[in-house]
Amino acid sequence: MDLNIPRAFEEARPGAHELYREHVGPMWAKMLRTIGFDRQWVRGKGPYLWDEDGVRYLDFMSGWGVFNFGRAHPAISRALTEVLAADLPNWAAFDTPPLAALLAEELTRGLPGLDRVYFCNSGTEATEAAIKFARVATGKHGMVYLNRAFHGLTTGALAVNGDAAFREGFEPSLPTGVEVDVNDYAGLERAFAAGDIALFIFEPIQGKGVYIPEDDFLRKAEELCRRHGALLVCDEVQTGLGRTGKPFAFEWVEGLQPDIVLISKALSGGYVPVGAMVTRADVHEAMYTSMDQGVRHACTFGMGDLAMAAGLASLRVLDEEDLAGNATRIGGMIREGLEAMMPRFEFMSAVRQRGLMIGIEFGEPRALGLRGAWSTTHRISPDLFAQAIVIPLFDDHRILTQVAGHHMDVVKLLPPLNITEADAEWFLEGFEKTMEALHRFPGPVWELVKRLGKHAVAARI
Repeated sequence: MDLNIPRAFEEARPGAHELYREHVGPMWAKMLRTIGFDRQWVRGKGPYLWDEDGVRYLDFMSGWGVFNFGRAHPAISRALTEVLAADLPNWAAFDTPPLAALLAEELTRGLPGLDRVYFCNSGTEATEAAIKFARVATGKHGMVYLNRAFHGLTTGALAVNGDAAFREGFEPSLPTGVEVDVNDYAGLERAFAAGDIALFIFEPIQGKGVYIPEDDFLRKAEELCRRHGALLVCDEVQTGLGRTGKPFAFEWVEGLQPDIVLISKALSGGYVPVGAMVTRADVHEAMYTSMDQGVRHACTFGMGDLAMAAGLASLRVLDEEDLAGNATRIGGMIREGLEAMMPRFEFMSAVRQRGLMIGIEFGEPRALGLRGAWSTTHRISPDLFAQAIVIPLFDDHRILTQVAGHHMDVVKLLPPLNITEADAEWFLEGFEKTMEALHRFPGPVWELVKRLGKHAVAARI
């Protein structure tokens, strides 16, 4: 009997949560159920998701940045259908895939000064490639990274992860990495002065917390790389392809020239995993020094026709629909709306935004009752407060957002780049009502916090 995937999906859906819990990820399934995010999603289109009851949600997470172009974009879908219909040879292994060559040409055209592309499957694989290429090109081994950095969770990438919660249990066997605080110029100098530095890796906007390094700090990092013979590695896995209002976020820093740029997530078009490391010819040639070194670093699935077609179609959509321009326009509208609320809502302390990458930070309020609620919440768990915003946004206003990282009072917005003014108004209205409820103490939001607090305490016992 032929496998009918839509029918299999529907048949599995009612018990999928328990099946997933049993065979894939029990803790993840438990967490989703605890915070009430255990919906059964049945459809996605553009910036929207629909649950099994037909309720429409506004997706302001976009799969951690995978869906820059929304779900089920017709142009990207059509490109993949054409690949399947053409029955191309795909993964002949001993070949030079034409679609990979075309995509590499497009990527390097958008990154002047960089000439070669190594393709892989994900952002963390691109990070691993950058580490190896930088080490072989410089003859050095040390790595400098930033506090709160996130570059993936494989072993090499974990060594440059600025969140100790992710590294716990895997040290001291990780490669050597030196952590520096964002905008700590003296710390940056000390890290390089120690010697043997192969690379400095950074996100032009940090995914964890939406923190934006100062332009001069990144220029200083580049100057130190040049002086010490290290490579400047820019991680655009989440910020790339229009997210911040420019094709790449490092372009906000005038004159900055990375030696390596990492791309993934949005390059997939939301369909087929793909990653890319774009670098200079001399760095690339340091890895592949002779014909017998031709697969010194390689990836079995790195240049599949479906992935390459998804990348080509995604770049075309980004350009033809001026999605970077839309990110600037709608992102500015959301920021203005949020900043207009700040005088009314004491918990709001800062808004950080470039394009459609937005962090809303919360801080201790002035009012005595609210200050007590803040303190109590943080004593129970440093991860609890931001959930008091994310959960009502989801339950009451059908908006999917996320907490920006461990122990952070920051809610992060990462919507598709093709959202409309109406979508922005949907979010702003829901967020305003959530803030109004949060500032009523005691009130329904604080009952939610109390329930979550009990779960947090139970988890520690």
